Amino acid sequence: MPRPFPAEFRLRAVALVRAGKTITATAAELGISTGALHNWVRQDQIDRGERPGLTTHESAELAKAKKRIRALEAEVEILKRATKLLGEDRPAPKGFIR
Repeated sequence: MPRPFPAEFRLRAVALVRAGKTITATAAELGISTGALHNWVRQDQIDRGERPGLTTHESAELAKAKKRIRALEAEVEILKRATKLLGEDRPAPKGFIR
């Protein structure tokens, strides 16, 4: 897994590129890969509305929602299994009133 860079570092790197330095020169100067810097610049363009795509905020919300959905689906699966184990999934006998 790649090492995470602080947000301030990313912002400064993107600012250098926006100021006119090339991605290759900036990446070499900062000791990071050109691919990583290119991705940061692209995401910055999306966040600024210069390019279509999901903003950083929208991506975070989407990830949070997906995580919540997975948790809820797991809960439903657990409840389904518990219902089967307890025999509550069978219909009530004829004439049975709850």
